[in-house]
Amino acid sequence: MSEFWGLSTEFFAQVFARLQHPGQWWQIGVVVLAIVFSWLAARALGRYLESAGRTGAESPPEVISTLSSRIAFLVFLGVIAVAAGAVLDSAGLPYGLASIIAILALTLAAVRLLIDVLKRVLRPGPLLAASEHLITWIAWLLVAMYLLDWIEPVAAALDGVAIPLGKRGFSLLDAMKAILTMFIFLMAGAYLGTIATRGLMSSSQISIGLRVGIAKFVRLILLLIAGLLGLNAVGIDLAALTVFGGALGIGLGFGLQRIAANFVSGFILVGDRSIRQGDVITIGDRFGVVKELRARYIVVRDRDGVDTLIPNENVISTEVVNWSYGDRAIRLKLPVQISYQDDPRLALRLLVEAASKHPRVLKQPEPASRVMSFADNGILLELRFWIADPEDGINNVRSDLHLEVWDLFEVAGITIPYPQRDLHLRDGWLDKAVLPGK
Repeated sequence: MSEFWGLSTEFFAQVFARLQHPGQWWQIGVVVLAIVFSWLAARALGRYLESAGRTGAESPPEVISTLSSRIAFLVFLGVIAVAAGAVLDSAGLPYGLASIIAILALTLAAVRLLIDVLKRVLRPGPLLAASEHLITWIAWLLVAMYLLDWIEPVAAALDGVAIPLGKRGFSLLDAMKAILTMFIFLMAGAYLGTIATRGLMSSSQISIGLRVGIAKFVRLILLLIAGLLGLNAVGIDLAALTVFGGALGIGLGFGLQRIAANFVSGFILVGDRSIRQGDVITIGDRFGVVKELRARYIVVRDRDGVDTLIPNENVISTEVVNWSYGDRAIRLKLPVQISYQDDPRLALRLLVEAASKHPRVLKQPEPASRVMSFADNGILLELRFWIADPEDGINNVRSDLHLEVWDLFEVAGITIPYPQRDLHLRDGWLDKAVLPGK
């Protein structure tokens, strides 16, 4: 406890001794003015963007508005602190505090910018949270090393840990630089792809299937360009990738052909627009709504809320019933049987009346009822009606109409027959029968 008290006393003594110098007060005053001016500038920028958004005239993009509200103050503070430090240096006054403020502000702005990029590129989840914490810790670690003047010794120590590779060794520092460079380029490509995807998906002039296809293609091209630029920035000769391309082709031919087939099938689905986002389909025993068209699979959500991931190759090569391909309206059939003692004409009218009462049954085309056959147990009737929202369920409509038909038949006295059989006994069968005990 006494040692801690001694260190604290020594620290405050040094701070008090520095404050005795008049230049330190000048520096503190300049830093305070920089903070005030930065706050005013950020507030003015926020009001301008808000007023532009309300009026609708030259409204700024949503990305710029979001970033300005998060990093405007920090960027203004960093720039003004750098300028203030230069002015203090030219006047022969201390400028260390201004430099520290500039470094901290710009570092925090960069961290917030990277986190915003990650939030727009990655989906919410553990990976996003881990990335945010990792970037924050790395940024503050670099700032602390810079302020303590440890950058060069640590870099030299990392550069000393190397393995021989060609004419020049590959050190741990080179590996960290390569990873950081590739990460920056790929995140930039993914971020631009996300912005392009949002712009394309918001367009109402292009069909949804074509929008998804173009968005996938643009995102893939941007990531490919970002990866090539990153490799070039790292120092890898792109001409050497020809060997890798040949090996990749052989790998696709032998081990990755299913993945390649799914990927190509995804572009075929998007190109021919046979299945689009929001369609109601039946594939195999799965009935549901197409929620997403992905590069490798489609997502079909059934009435139980379960998402089924169906590979694109299966969709291309198997029979798929698309309930909403040409028109979202579909016709459903409801078979009903009545006894031979009832009036079939009255039953037909009651079937149409039951369908007309249901809110999901379309008025045009009108519901219709037909006599299908004279069956063994009764007269087989069929109600035919149309609905325009199969994604909301089919069996629930049938269930409602069954109950309505039951109520109407009960009021009208129409019965639904049980299975029945007629047994005819020939004359003299009892004389030929072998009775017990005889």
